[in-house]
Parts: sequence; C-alpha cells; structure tokens
Amino acid sequence: MPTLRSHRLLSFDVYGTLIDWETGITTSFLSTLPPSSPHPPKTLILTHFHTLESTHQKSHPDLPYSQLLTKIHPLLAEKLGLDKPNEETSRRFGESVGDWPAFPDTLDALQRLQKYFKLVILSNTDAVSFAATNRKQLPGIAFDAVITAQDLGSYKPDARNFEFLLRYVEREFGVERGQVLQTAQSQFHDHFPAKGVGVRSVWIVRPGAVMGGLGEKGGEVWDWRFDTLGEMADAVEREVME
Repeated sequence: MPTLRSHRLLSFDVYGTLIDWETGITTSFLSTLPPSSPHPPKTLILTHFHTLESTHQKSHPDLPYSQLLTKIHPLLAEKLGLDKPNEETSRRFGESVGDWPAFPDTLDALQRLQKYFKLVILSNTDAVSFAATNRKQLPGIAFDAVITAQDLGSYKPDARNFEFLLRYVEREFGVERGQVLQTAQSQFHDHFPAKGVGVRSVWIVRPGAVMGGLGEKGGEVWDWRFDTLGEMADAVEREVME
C-alpha cells in the first residue's frame, strides 16, 4: 500500500491550491469597476468566470493566460450586466495574477514539504505571471521545475500536459509515474486527468471553494484528501516519525 512518503515528487497546481485565486480574481475584478458601479456577489462573479475561462482555454489553447484574462474581462462584465470596460482596464485585470494572495498555510507547508519531495509546478498560467506569483506570494521557494500552459500550448485538463510532465520528470530527475503525486484543489483541471494517465493524487479541498470542485461528469477522485496543504505537510511529517 503506497504512502505519501513512497512518492518522490509533488506536481502542484498553483491557482486554487497554493494561491487563493477566488479571492484574487474577485478582488482584482471589483477593483476595475468604476466607484459608482454595483458590486456583484463573489459566487456569481466566479461562476461566470469559470465558464468563460474554460471555454476560452479550449478555443484558444495557445493564448498566454494573462492575455486570456484580458480577453474574457469584458465578457465577464457583460455577463454581470456591467458597463464594458476599456482596453487598459482589461489589460490591468489580465496582469493581476501576481497579486492574487497565497493561502495562509501555503508558504510554511511548501517549506516543510520541500525537505522530502521534489516540487514541480504544472500550471495553467504563463511564465511571466507565475514568476510574479513566485516572487510576491511564494518568496524563497525554489521549485525544481516550472511547466506552464504557455510552454505546452495547451491548458489542463488536456491529458497532453500530464503526459509531458511525466516524460519530463523521468528524463530530468529519474522519477517514474508511480512516484509522482498530483497535488491540487481542482477535480476538473487536475484530479480526473491525472487519474486518466495513471497518476495518484492528493486533493487539497480548500473548503468553500466555488470553482473546480467537480469533474466534467461530476463526482470526485483522489487517493489522499486534506482540507489544506498544511494538513498534508502534517501528515507527511507523521509518516516520517513512524
């Protein structure tokens, strides 16, 4: 029976898992509205955002994430019955990713987990946006590899992203498929496609999350489940002590 410590590498989703993207998206979107504009509720903003993001990631798989956010920003305003923003405002929303905050437990958990695992990013973002996140929200964390949708020309849940990850970590680190743990919040973006390529996963639930909770066909798949990344780090340390 495999344990957490029988794996050698954690492959992380970032936004939703390490970074509180729901707060970041909502705060950044509301900051683009004129002072006199009504503020739609967070759940409504995120519901429309998730639909628009998924649709555009499928139709524009080679578009860098910051540009994709810029593109969907006026569409999101329209869905919410708000005035159309100008191009500069939409560009500002697209470039806001680095300002989205980390969850309170993230930094400490990564510092503990990097003692026992290689840490690899497999993210639906672009290189510039993730670099800003790493610098501003995850200071001092040196990931062993960073793989973005921009690098691959496709967005998760595309299975090609996971197959590339597996080829890369075997070539660069000698880590085999059965030694990789996909560590993520989103069932839709991560857990179902990871299962499809034979990779075990840790579900970081982030209770209260609106986006990514279910796969395309509903339901949940996971091998380990924790509410926070901090709880996962606690479990790893308990295994070490046993």
